[in-house]
Amino acid sequence: MIDLLFETSWEVCNKVGGIYAVLSTKAKTLRKRYDHVIFIGPDLWSKDNESPFFIESNTPLDDWEKQAVFPAGMTVRVGYWDVPGKPVAILVDYNSLYVYKNDLYAEMWKKYHVDSLHAYGDYDESCMFAYGAALVIESIVLWQRGKVRNVVAHFDEWTTGMGLLYVKARLQSVATVFTTHATSIGRSICGNGKPLYDYMSGYNGDQMAAELNMQSKHSLEKAAAQQADAFTTVSNVTARECEQLLERRPLVTPNAFEQNYVPKGSKFSKAREDARARLLQVARALTGEDYSSDTLIVGTSGRCEFRNKGLDVTIDALNMTRDKLNRINNLSRKIVVFIMVPAWTESPRKDLQASMRENRVARLFDPVITHNIHNFDTDPIYSKINFLGLHNVIDDSVKVIYVPSYLNGNDGIFNMSYYQLLIGFDLTIFPSYYEPWGYTPLESIAFGVPTITTDLAGFGQWVLDTEGDNLARTGVKVVHRTDSNYSETVAAVSQGLSNVYTMMPAELRKAKNAAKKTSKLASWDNFIQYYELAYSQALKKVEIRMVDDADGL
Repeated sequence: MIDLLFETSWEVCNKVGGIYAVLSTKAKTLRKRYDHVIFIGPDLWSKDNESPFFIESNTPLDDWEKQAVFPAGMTVRVGYWDVPGKPVAILVDYNSLYVYKNDLYAEMWKKYHVDSLHAYGDYDESCMFAYGAALVIESIVLWQRGKVRNVVAHFDEWTTGMGLLYVKARLQSVATVFTTHATSIGRSICGNGKPLYDYMSGYNGDQMAAELNMQSKHSLEKAAAQQADAFTTVSNVTARECEQLLERRPLVTPNAFEQNYVPKGSKFSKAREDARARLLQVARALTGEDYSSDTLIVGTSGRCEFRNKGLDVTIDALNMTRDKLNRINNLSRKIVVFIMVPAWTESPRKDLQASMRENRVARLFDPVITHNIHNFDTDPIYSKINFLGLHNVIDDSVKVIYVPSYLNGNDGIFNMSYYQLLIGFDLTIFPSYYEPWGYTPLESIAFGVPTITTDLAGFGQWVLDTEGDNLARTGVKVVHRTDSNYSETVAAVSQGLSNVYTMMPAELRKAKNAAKKTSKLASWDNFIQYYELAYSQALKKVEIRMVDDADGL
C-alpha cells in the first residue's frame, strides 16, 4: 500500500517529447490506484507564456504551501496537470539554486562518484531542477511525518538523477525508483553513427562516455540507476543496453496509452473525416492536384533524430515505392505522405495560407514543405527529399509533404493538433534504429491506424513477443532491422507500404480494427502492474534498510 507517490520529470506540464505522453496518459490510472499522487516538473513559464497544461489552483497541499520554507529565491506553484485524471502538480522555479551547485556536486562526488567536472549543455539546468524537486519532496515528507508511512519517489531520466541521489542521501525512509527511457550513452553512441547492437557486448559505458564527452550525464545516470531502490526501463531492448552500459539489470515497465484520448462512436467517424479533409486540403493547395477520397494518407512523426528515428529509411522507402508505382500505367489513386517532424521553423508559408483560403488548385513553388524554415540548406529531411527528386510532380504516384512544425493546433496551416490529424491516416511508418519503446506507433494503433515499425523498437519487439508479425491480424508490421541491413530494411518498408496500398477497402478496415484491438493490450490498465511491482520492490528495500538501521543502533 502506497500512502504517497511522487513522480518527477522535466516533462511534467512541459510537452517536449515522448515522456510527456507516457506520464500524462499514466496519470489517470495512478490516480485510480493511489489516493495521493503528486507530479513535479520545472516552472519554465511566465504570465505572458503560461503552460497550457497547468492549472494553478487550491489543492490538498494548501497548508503545506503556506508553511514550506526553501532556499532564498526558490519558489513553487501548486495546481493540477490538465490531463485525464488531473493529478496534483508542483512546478519548481529552480533558478536561484545555482549558487549551491558546487557544494551539491562536491557532495554527490563524495557519496556517489558523480563526475560533474565535465558538465556542459543542459546538465546544470537539469541538476538544479532535480535538486529543487528533491527539496519539495523532502519538505512534504517532513510535513507529513507520522501521517504517511509508505512513500515512493519516482524519477524519470538522467535529468532527474541528482534529485534521486539527494533523496537517497537524506530520506532513508523514502523508496526511490529510477526509470531510464533511453540511456544517455546508448543514444550518444547511435547519434555518433557507431553500431550499437552488433558490438553491444564489447561496449563499456564509462569508456564510451569518455570517448564521446558524456562523462557527467553518464556518471549521473549510472549512479542513479545503481543507487535507486528499484531501477526500471521501458523494454527488453533497452534492458540489455542498461545492463551493459549502466551495469545493473532493470525491471521492464513498458509504456502504455490512455484510451480516453481516442474519440468514440460517431465522434470517431467525424474526427476522422475532419482530419482527412484538412490533410487533403493542404496537399491540394500545395501540389495543385485534386485527391480522391480513397487517397492513401500516410504519416510519420517524432523528433528529428534522422538516423535513430529511421527518417532516412522512411524517405528512401518512399522513393523506392514511387519509382515502382510510377512504372505502372493508369494509377489514379495516389499516396500522400506527411513527414510531421518539428524543425527550425520560421513561419507558415503565406502563399500556402492564401491558396487554402482562396481554395485555389495551383501548384506552388517548392510544393514539398508547408512552413518556412531557417535552414533550408542544412535541414536533413528537406535535403534528402530534394536529393532524391521527390518534387511532387504531376505524374508521381507518391507525394511527400514535409511539415516542419509542432502540431499544437496553432501552426498556421493545419491548425489542428497531432492527435486530431493522426486519426485521419491510413498508415504510419516508424522504422526506428534506436527506439527504446516507440510511443508514436502505439499512439497510431490506438487511433486505429496500422503502423510499420522495427524489432529494434521496444514496442515492435513487444508486438512480436505477444502477437507476432502480421499486419492484417495485429495492425502492426514489424520489420527486422540490424546494424548492417539498411537496404533490406528500406525494401521491407517499401513492400509494407505497397501491400497496404493494394489492400481492398474491407481488408484495410480489418487491419484498422486489428490495430485498435492490439492497442488495448497495451493499455495502462494492463501495464500498470509492472510499475506496481517496481514500487513494491522499492518499498521492500526500505523496510530492510530501516530494520538494518534499527539493529545498528
